Amino acid sequence: MPRATDTRHTPDTPRAPLVSLVVPCHNEAPALDAFYRAIAPVLESVPHVRFEIVCVNDGSTDDTLDVLLALRRRDGRIRVVDFTRNFGKEAALSAGIDEAIGDAVIPIDADLQDPPGLIPVMIERWRNGAEVVLAKRTNRASDSVAKRVAAGLYYRVHNRLSEVKLPENVGDFRLIDRRVVTALKQLPERRRFMKGLFAWVGFHTEIVEYVREPRSAGQSKFSGWRLWNFALEGITSFSTVPLRCWTYIGISLALASLAYGSYITLRTIIHGIDVPGYASLLVGILFLGGIQLVGIGVIGEYVGRIYYESKGRPLYLVRRRYQASGKVSHLPARLGARAPRHLHESLTLTRRDTSRTDAIKTSRAARSVRQP
Repeated sequence: MPRATDTRHTPDTPRAPLVSLVVPCHNEAPALDAFYRAIAPVLESVPHVRFEIVCVNDGSTDDTLDVLLALRRRDGRIRVVDFTRNFGKEAALSAGIDEAIGDAVIPIDADLQDPPGLIPVMIERWRNGAEVVLAKRTNRASDSVAKRVAAGLYYRVHNRLSEVKLPENVGDFRLIDRRVVTALKQLPERRRFMKGLFAWVGFHTEIVEYVREPRSAGQSKFSGWRLWNFALEGITSFSTVPLRCWTYIGISLALASLAYGSYITLRTIIHGIDVPGYASLLVGILFLGGIQLVGIGVIGEYVGRIYYESKGRPLYLVRRRYQASGKVSHLPARLGARAPRHLHESLTLTRRDTSRTDAIKTSRAARSVRQP
């Protein structure tokens, strides 16, 4: 089985750059071994580059954590970040980027739909000056027809409504320079749409293309309903056009009502008063009521975002970190970026061995104070 390459350097040799791979994992136990066997030889093939693999266990309910820890014992480059629960892929991706210490960061899924063989190409582009290297899918034959059509429609709608343009058929698989990582860490959003944030920060970008493969194991965690909510999240995160549209809809309906009212007035003056039509009245009321409810729903989406942001909750909570050195971190559960201070103070470990160690340290400190 491939082992981590010895990347030690002497004072006379320049330090090799470090590239961090970020792997969000949610119930990916069946795919992880194949993922490691595919990626390890690729990393070994890249000369003069050191690697770390930051795996984020996003509240998995299967054996994902156990498999990750077994891989960590096998390869010293692997670090594991274990969430307290499932916070979602966007939070897991953000956590991996926060934890990564590399000169460049490459988010990659564990299902092997993003080919590890593209990593050397991305690193070469980065070495030649690119700050962002996007991996663009040229063939999505592994996706259903409905999913391909929906994805194409979404990109067109989003890019029409938003000033931040999303590159079509580009997922989270990309290389980002440390300067890009620093910029992303400055963004305060807690409801995150990472594709949009990647596009918003900008920087010099190049594209490499690849053919998307089917999943190596397991099933996609994104149902049609989750994809719909994901699309709404993207649009409401980067555009206020849906809100502005209702201003124009209201003006149009007001003008139409004025025109229809004028027509009815003239008709009454010329032909007299007709018997009121119940059907037309009911249809008009139902139509306007439906329009109003849709408008309230759109406003509710934006108010909901304000509500979540105003609460100031952390993006994620970390139960434990398993460091790449083989040493398990027993620090208190760390909060996600920009967490309120009182939450930091309230989170403590409940492990018996940690409490016992703290009690011993306190006792020793007390005895040292009492000594003359």
